[in-house]
Order: sequence, then structure tokens, then C-alpha cells
Amino acid sequence: MSVRALVRGFAPTLAVAFALVAGGQATAAPGTGPDRAPAPRVLTYDASASAEFKAAVDRGAAIWNESVDSVELRPATTGQRANIRIIADNGWPRALPTSLGSGTVYIGRQAVNQGYNTVRISSHELGHILGLPDIKPGPCSSLMSGSTAGVSCANPYPDAAEKAEVESNFGGAFSWPAGLPANTVVKD
Repeated sequence: MSVRALVRGFAPTLAVAFALVAGGQATAAPGTGPDRAPAPRVLTYDASASAEFKAAVDRGAAIWNESVDSVELRPATTGQRANIRIIADNGWPRALPTSLGSGTVYIGRQAVNQGYNTVRISSHELGHILGLPDIKPGPCSSLMSGSTAGVSCANPYPDAAEKAEVESNFGGAFSWPAGLPANTVVKD
């Protein structure tokens, strides 16, 4: 469960508790008013061309939603222009970010045919769209280590440093992270 979900669940209880402690005086509930944390930036994705990988794409997006609070990935509605397009093809998985939070992800069958985990591929490639570079070589505990973690690695979750970087990317000004130029093809 994300911190965002926990805060939403406890906010009414905390508001009552603070009101009782304050002697019944009206006080702002935690998470409201000018000091509250900003709402997550919502990014939409279109997985209609992801073919047999649609469930893996949806799970990869859900993993990011569980892992960070500053950005939320949602499926685009019919007719809505998506920030992220996801396409299945016969090549190697790759991401073509156009700006932070926008671009195209290719879920390449070549890696899948070699035995790489589809949910890890999806999470990893979405990580590029969220501004993360490859970490090569890297351990299985690092999502962005990609294929260097080996075929047996099925970990689809970002590590603490990767989560922190995405939070930083989307928690402040929305600028493209240093070291990863826009319009860069990120291959794994």
C-alpha cells in the first residue's frame, strides 16, 4: 500500500484527534491547506498496441503507482491522447522518451523469447519514461539494471534509490533529468 493511500485512509481519524487535542477548536486536517503535499502528476498510457503484453504493462504501471507518490500512471480513456504509448514488436525492449513523462515504450519480443520477465521489462521501460537511466552492470535488486541482472531475475520493483529519483523528478519542477537528453533511445 502506498503512503498516499495510507494518508487518505487516516486523514479523517487524525482530523478528529487533532480537534479533540485542540480543545474542540477548529483546526485544519493534516494534508490539507497550503502546507499539503502536491497531488501526484497523472500520466496516461495507451497499451492498446501492446498485444500479448497488456497485462504485464498494466502490472508494471501498478508497481510504479505502489512505489512512488509524486506520479501516477493511468490507462488512457477512449479518445484521450496518452502521454505514453506502449507497443509490442519483435525487437529488443526500448524506450523513446520525448520529455519527462512522455514517450514510446516498445516491449520487444526478442528479450521475452530469450526468457526475460515481461513485468520486469514493462516496469523497467516505464522507468525510462519516468526519467531513470540504465544502471549497467547491476544487480537484480536494481530494476534499472535491466538485462545485466540476467534472465533469471524477475524483480519488477524499483529499489530505494530509483524510487527517490522518480520522486525527485516529479516532486519539483518538471524538467528532464541531467544526464539523459530528451529524444534519447534507451535500449536494454
